[in-house]
Amino acid sequence: MPTSAQARKPAFAEAGTSRKHRFPAIAMPDLSYTLEVAEETAAAYEKVSHIIPAIEWPAYAPYVKAINDLKKERNAVILAHNYMTPEIYHGVADIVGDSLQLAKEAARSEADVIVQCGVHFMAETSKILNPDKTILMPDMGAGCSLAESITAADVRGLREKHPGVPIVTYVNTSAEVKAECDICCTSSNALQIVESLGAPRVLLIPDRYLAANVALQTDVEILTWEGACVVHQRFTGEEMREYRESVPGVKIVAHPECPTDVTAEADYTGSTAGMITWVQKNKPEKVLLVTECSMADNIAVETPGVDYVRPCNLCPYMKMITLPKILESLVHMRDEVVVDPQVAERARSAVERMINLKG
Repeated sequence: MPTSAQARKPAFAEAGTSRKHRFPAIAMPDLSYTLEVAEETAAAYEKVSHIIPAIEWPAYAPYVKAINDLKKERNAVILAHNYMTPEIYHGVADIVGDSLQLAKEAARSEADVIVQCGVHFMAETSKILNPDKTILMPDMGAGCSLAESITAADVRGLREKHPGVPIVTYVNTSAEVKAECDICCTSSNALQIVESLGAPRVLLIPDRYLAANVALQTDVEILTWEGACVVHQRFTGEEMREYRESVPGVKIVAHPECPTDVTAEADYTGSTAGMITWVQKNKPEKVLLVTECSMADNIAVETPGVDYVRPCNLCPYMKMITLPKILESLVHMRDEVVVDPQVAERARSAVERMINLKG
């Protein structure tokens, strides 16, 4: 299975001659922290002032201004996952959300260029849904432990082993894996997708913990793969109980990629979008978000008065995306995501079945 940027290289390509003609060269902008930069980024900093120290903002602000200026020139839109750092999430992102929200927005985008601030399977999904658009990945080494846990050959093997059993593939997978499945799902709609198939047995791959959490909510027999998220698999039920004892009154909000002993201790379990909505609606005095820790920083901006207890498991892949890399990607139009057209066509069917499912 692929475990490195080099192994994933066929999914990406440097800028080709025809694209360079469409997107003329632009010089790297001046990155000095001037009064003009301070004034133009003041509103962005006000949002994150209680998260990013004032002494750090002059290092971010020139990139924020330069990226926002370049987006207009390139007719580009930036999609940012909820796990991006605050200076990206609140400073330059046009659309933020979980993987389902970003997939839908990618399908609706009218921009010529989509910059995917997330991990590589998200960029591939944007390309699958937008074959005629330029999809840029600021760091093509930003992978995913789940996506790397399974290959297209593995999926074909599962079909042979379980003939006639529908295969639901988590979006946290490569385009080649999506092309081998019947329909995709995200953490927010996995249960709905599984039950929509009307089958007594369903393969839900590759996250064994998402599958286990779905199995607790349905009579459908769930078969799975032994993949897991490098962030969520580290949490334990014992850790949750220790937090409840040490932080009286804390509410625990968990992601379904966590083990079932973690979700059993949670007050709410759902996708990153669901977790955000739950906190915004319930406004708990103290909350523990059992997921990647940058999300607490991002939603703290929009939920004053909520005290976030931070276990802070970082995703090493998400943190590979930075403001300098976003700027360089837009300036040089490099690290373009490409997907084999035949693979993309088959994968697109699975992704569109998910997006078009009513409910």
